[in-house]
Amino acid sequence: MIVNKKSIFIFRLLSDLLLLNGAFLVSAIVAQSWEILLDRNYMFFLLISLNLIWVVTSNYFNLYDDFNSRNFPVQFVNILKNSIIQILATVFFIFLVKEDLFTRYFIVYYAMLLVFFICLRVILFRKILKYLRRRGKNIRNLMIVGEGKFAENFETMIGSNPDFGYDLKQTLGLNNDSSSESIKEQMEYSIKSFSIDEVVIAFSDASRELIDSIIKTCNNNAVKVHIIPDYLNFVSNRFQLTSFGDFPIITVRREPLDEVQWRIVKRSFDLIFSLFVIVFILIWMIPLIFILSTFLSKSSVWFIQKRIGTKNKKFNCYKFRTMLPEIEPDKKFKPVIENDPRVTKFGRFLRKSNLDELPQFINVLKGEMSVVGPRPHAVSYNDMYGKIVDEIRLRHNVKPG
Repeated sequence: MIVNKKSIFIFRLLSDLLLLNGAFLVSAIVAQSWEILLDRNYMFFLLISLNLIWVVTSNYFNLYDDFNSRNFPVQFVNILKNSIIQILATVFFIFLVKEDLFTRYFIVYYAMLLVFFICLRVILFRKILKYLRRRGKNIRNLMIVGEGKFAENFETMIGSNPDFGYDLKQTLGLNNDSSSESIKEQMEYSIKSFSIDEVVIAFSDASRELIDSIIKTCNNNAVKVHIIPDYLNFVSNRFQLTSFGDFPIITVRREPLDEVQWRIVKRSFDLIFSLFVIVFILIWMIPLIFILSTFLSKSSVWFIQKRIGTKNKKFNCYKFRTMLPEIEPDKKFKPVIENDPRVTKFGRFLRKSNLDELPQFINVLKGEMSVVGPRPHAVSYNDMYGKIVDEIRLRHNVKPG
């Protein structure tokens, strides 16, 4: 697929780590005994190290790259590369601890089982994914914008390969004579009508103005854009060049969180940090603020408001209430001003100390927000900024924070 889908990547990585641990434990038991696992703590340090090494090397060798995953010989070579590094790391560890309880059979069994398990997972996953996609599951809606030979050939390839995971909703023929306003109207109508996830620009000849207008419209609707080259002069230095079957593809924006290892690191940090805040701070602060709000402000403790999250999806954002409960900001847009009469005295303290934001760690734990990210806009704010700030909806490609 053009875009690395989070669910597929995470499934592949976690499945392989589970199989790696299984191969390690089975090899240790068969080649040695249960006692060595229980009596030797360094075995667990070795196992943890091998897991971390797998995450790094699998990314380095592009084991989970969607394009490689359709070519089993290439993927098999990458599995062998990862397995060889696993064995070298194990031998190096044995040398460091100078432990004679390890046997060469353990290393042989581990290498054989690891390669066998991972290859078996790859084959089964390919079969299952192909089965699901041929039945309309795990599909992304695609629109081709262009005309001529490029567009026709690309459309043919998509139509003859349903296991790629794309549903071609429309081919939109535009030309250099189309006005920017006309392009915007046609594309926005198609994007909303067909719930388009990704757009591929496929022209044999196009002006810079035409390409820029298409890209800007996609950016304003948080739709991923891909270009079939030769359009290097139309994009920024942050593009990413990949391949899709026989076609080279340029992804206009290269985002760090497209890489699976950074998504895992970021989500792990979010989980650990939010759990720490909830367990050690919120667990006693909520009752305290509830009591203070009841006596000082005569209001409820919670303020729940719809905010815009990833991919323009709305979610309930949790905060401590700082304004009078009878005021409903969503019904009539009124920004908070200095000395706003709607803000209570206790609410002013919460705002000044930023304590009113702490419940958002619940959103972080739920996966709706991140510890670090752009501030989530209220729906009314988002609509207003969308009219005056160009391409502001690009911020919705990442979790708010």
